[in-house]
Amino acid sequence: MSSRVANASSAMGVDEHSKSTFLELQRKKVFRYVIFKIDENRKEVVVEKTGGPSESYDDFTDSLPEADCRYAVYDFDFMTSENCQKSKIFFISWSPSVSRIHSKMLYATSKDRFRRELEGIHYELQATDPTEMDLEVIRERAR
Repeated sequence: MSSRVANASSAMGVDEHSKSTFLELQRKKVFRYVIFKIDENRKEVVVEKTGGPSESYDDFTDSLPEADCRYAVYDFDFMTSENCQKSKIFFISWSPSVSRIHSKMLYATSKDRFRRELEGIHYELQATDPTEMDLEVIRERAR
């Protein structure tokens, strides 16, 4: 049985593996991104997919479902105008306009609690279509 942290507002827990996978992305740079989904049977947020450090932003966006909600964390590397290598971690709440209303509500009510479990997020985005999380949007926010 997995351990989880209870979420009083939506009764949704957070799988320990979800938190440890985020820490591996954040501290060890093992992953470029992590996609999380809500497992309604277990009533907790679980890891659905991870992307290796060499995967691109397009690989990440292609991994998100077209018609269902997800949470995702993306580690964005970039060079500053002073030619310094930087990294910013984005939390993305993906809620496509074509997804089921039940799914949208479930993800919306669980987001804040889950987001608080992930310490070290630099920026947060909410997207209902791919243009709202385009790579240019990410670049602009990271500056």
